[in-house]
Amino acid sequence: MRKAPLVSSVASDHDAETTARHARPHPHPHEHEHRDHEHIEDAPAARVGATGAKGALLPALVVLVIGAVFVSVYLAAFHAPRPHRLPVGLVGAASRQYPGFELQSYPDLASARSAVQHREVYAAYQASGPAGSPVLLYSSANGPSVTSLLEGTFLHGTTAGATVQDVLPASSGDTRGLSVFYSAFGLVLAGFLFGTMTYQVAPRLEFRWRMAGLAFFSAVGGVVVAAIAGSVFGALPGPFPAVAGLTAMMAAAVGGATMALVRLLGPAGVSVSSVLLLILGNATSGGILPPEFLPAWLHPLSSVLPVGVGVRAVQGVAYFHDDGLVRGIVVLAVWVAVCVAVLWHRDVRAARVRTA
Repeated sequence: MRKAPLVSSVASDHDAETTARHARPHPHPHEHEHRDHEHIEDAPAARVGATGAKGALLPALVVLVIGAVFVSVYLAAFHAPRPHRLPVGLVGAASRQYPGFELQSYPDLASARSAVQHREVYAAYQASGPAGSPVLLYSSANGPSVTSLLEGTFLHGTTAGATVQDVLPASSGDTRGLSVFYSAFGLVLAGFLFGTMTYQVAPRLEFRWRMAGLAFFSAVGGVVVAAIAGSVFGALPGPFPAVAGLTAMMAAAVGGATMALVRLLGPAGVSVSSVLLLILGNATSGGILPPEFLPAWLHPLSSVLPVGVGVRAVQGVAYFHDDGLVRGIVVLAVWVAVCVAVLWHRDVRAARVRTA
């Protein structure tokens, strides 16, 4: 007799649950289809990579090709560097021929000195100075390799009594003249990694957020590099805002170019950007030796790739009275604008067309 209420209660609960379940509106069949379709769109598409021999050998072949390109480019540029039309100012008549140099005439040592300080020429030479002995004006900010070449060429056999003057010395924190190269290389490497990682970490990130990430990376990267190279080590004596701004533009150009190549070419874009920006860009940057030491097939890249124009502009604001600054800003801005336009076209405009 005591169990009856329990059975009755369970039955009542079951009836209530059944009634509630039947009372809930049934979803329309098309609603299930719509929800499933939305779920499929939001989930990243599963990719099946290469398998078998192709999966084992393709990565090895790709990186071996990249390694071979790296070795070939750097050996071609630096295994036996020699000048190709390196500009040098000449006061008075030339005492002999100087192969590999482009001599530019100046009326006096004062105008030649100004040309060296603005890097219109890399040195100024007068065979017979005021005291009758040779005079050589140079800037150690161009690096010890350039200085030793100039002295060995123009003062060969005439060092006794010659006047040699460093009219624009390198910073005490940059005795080898390589700090700008290492600073640029680090930022270029960071831009390359950012451009590849942003699509690995967030492949479906909205365009505006991706551009915000690029702007944040570039601005912070420029400030950090300028602070480390300039304030900590004293290797780049230029104005902090100028150095930070130029390095930030360089980072934006390299990061944006990597993103655009990955977006256009997929995984192959990583290999293309590594060859174009890391290998060719750094080899032709002029941070190790001036572009006039590059072979003819590499020399044009120094004036169009982000690293080359950026390095020259940073060297200009640090030492050479803003040499290359305007060109650097214009070329870097064009790189950034083109890359942003490519990404907008692929991510925003294409989506609008598909929606329409």
